[in-house]
Amino acid sequence: MSKLSVNFKRTAVVFSVIAFSLCILYFSYAGMEKPAADNRQLISLIMNGFNAVHYAPQPVNDAFSGKIFYEFIKRIDYNKKIFTQKDIDQLSKYKTSIDDELNDSSYEFFDAVMNLYRNRIDMAYRYSKLSIESPFTFSDDESIETNSDKLSFAPDSNKLKDEWRKYMKLQVLQQLNDKLVSQQKAMEKSDTVKAKSFDLLEEASRAMVKKNNEEFFSRVHELEDNDFMAVYLNCIANIEDPHTEYFPPIQKQNFDIQISGQLEGIGAQLQQRDGEIKITSIVPGSASWRQGQLKANDVILKVGQGNAEPVSVEGMRLDKAIQLIRGKKGTEVRLTVKKPDGNQLTIPIIRDIVVIAATYAQSVIINSASQKIGYIKLPEFYAPVDRKGGRSSSDDVKKELQKLIAADVSGIILDLRDNGGGALVEAVKIGGLFISSGPIVQVRQREGKPNVMSDTDPAVVYSGPLTVMVNENSASASEIVAAALQDYHRAVIIGSDNTYGKGTVQNLFDLDNLVSRQQNSLPELGTLKITIQKFYRINGGATQLKGVVPDIILPDPYAEIPNGEKEDKYAIKWDEVTPARYEPWNATYSLEILKSQSEKRLAANPSFQLIKEEADDFKEQSEHTSYSLNYKKFTQQQAELDLKQKKYDAINADSELLKVMNLDVDLSRVNADSVTAASNTQFIKNLKKDVYLNEATQVVLNMKQE
Repeated sequence: MSKLSVNFKRTAVVFSVIAFSLCILYFSYAGMEKPAADNRQLISLIMNGFNAVHYAPQPVNDAFSGKIFYEFIKRIDYNKKIFTQKDIDQLSKYKTSIDDELNDSSYEFFDAVMNLYRNRIDMAYRYSKLSIESPFTFSDDESIETNSDKLSFAPDSNKLKDEWRKYMKLQVLQQLNDKLVSQQKAMEKSDTVKAKSFDLLEEASRAMVKKNNEEFFSRVHELEDNDFMAVYLNCIANIEDPHTEYFPPIQKQNFDIQISGQLEGIGAQLQQRDGEIKITSIVPGSASWRQGQLKANDVILKVGQGNAEPVSVEGMRLDKAIQLIRGKKGTEVRLTVKKPDGNQLTIPIIRDIVVIAATYAQSVIINSASQKIGYIKLPEFYAPVDRKGGRSSSDDVKKELQKLIAADVSGIILDLRDNGGGALVEAVKIGGLFISSGPIVQVRQREGKPNVMSDTDPAVVYSGPLTVMVNENSASASEIVAAALQDYHRAVIIGSDNTYGKGTVQNLFDLDNLVSRQQNSLPELGTLKITIQKFYRINGGATQLKGVVPDIILPDPYAEIPNGEKEDKYAIKWDEVTPARYEPWNATYSLEILKSQSEKRLAANPSFQLIKEEADDFKEQSEHTSYSLNYKKFTQQQAELDLKQKKYDAINADSELLKVMNLDVDLSRVNADSVTAASNTQFIKNLKKDVYLNEATQVVLNMKQE
């Protein structure tokens, strides 16, 4: 074993104790800082790291080489508008030799791609610029495919030139449609608004597309090989598994957390991959969280400041996109996003200071059928970051339970929707609040038998009717709690047809700690996040890929759209281990009866029927990724989509389904200041019209009656 491997092994032992320690990065920055570090050294460190501590390191062979070949080309030419098939054929000689390069810590393939890329990006710029010099004709019956997975590389430069013409035409058509719709709305509101001609609007649309195009290629030309090297290293890392990543050194100014502990902006975590800037999570209590429309997996296409013309961020460096999104409290940013179904939506968000307290567990009372139901929202599994104290999610949930018990509730709902996880030890403790002592989860390193993590406290804080709400974004620690309570038959799990399916544990390794640092002036090497463990349910099955299937499944708008860990082709596979020894809870309810009662309510509920219809529409939209470039057909399609969206907006109409109120003991806290009060008001308002919470409430009431 090499000295490097020993260092990784020792570090793994230390980090395994705090594998799930909470670290909130309000903006994830994919490292566009130029790492002057030796690339050979970086490759050597990363490959040795995978071999030493990764849970399931892949063999570095020709198959691994082929994956890197296709993945790197895909990431730097995600819409197949740079390279031609001839270029790919020219590069294909490296397809089975990249593994040999990695073993030798070299990167000939990378250099070959970049040399070709620099030439082809200049050619693509000329093609795009030429396409918008003259007005477009929109009467031709032609179309363009926008799904990169369905596209093929153009066979030659002439065909590529035509693809750029159609691509620019689509962008002008989108701008033109937006301007015509805005003009029509303005004319309906005021008789003084004068209509601009089609030709003038077309000219203005081309000017805007031309401006965006110039900015796009300007951004591309600013990138250096070191920026692309970070992309290349991440391709290698992500092929090990989607949660293994390389992070170049990150400058402190790329974090929005001020010394005061407050965040000023929209409160979203971003990630850049395959040329897209994607929302990975929404910070609880933030402006985005309160506004409600921005969701994980949304792709940001444009950023606008108030009513100003939006700026395209496609292909933009993540740090620069963040600068556009950031802003002072009270100012408006308008994000044009692409939803998972392919539909585009402009979301206005008033920037604000994140209410940090909203990331903590909080409870309210739901008054229904002359009974009181307790509700606890847990946004994440947080834990103290050091031994000097700090908030613990398990302590906070315990306190909320005790307050609800004192309020004499008939049942409790634990809401883990959109909870992406956090501290593993907190998940074990929270599961233990509802059972007597026993196993909660099994954790396995890449070698040896699983370690059973158990609740050792025989006390049961709450023993009454319990439901746990989940959705497709409930992941990791959320899945541990839901799975354990389901296996014990302690709670009824209710929600989307599946949780996310992330059943792995990652550690962060500072690469600078793994080499001899003779001088402080040497460039930083960055950080490597590696998957080192996998966890399993107490019944033996992994939550990896399969997640947790709820006992009662509710319709979801994105139910028919592929989502979750299972959709990543490089995800670690599902398996199972020997079940742990545990005694199921003596349930007083019939799950079959509860399911039957729920099905009858869903069938009679117009909102859920509308959600099912929305899910079918979203599936259809996601599959039809080809757009007509004929003006009449395009505008007709967009008008139909707008009408459908208006119909589905009724699902979230401001109708009061539930009577929700704060506990008396919390009133002084939630009204302590204007920011906290406003956040609490929005929190209560959202719960009152939550159709999913309404159904969970009915389930708890039925559990009480049995």
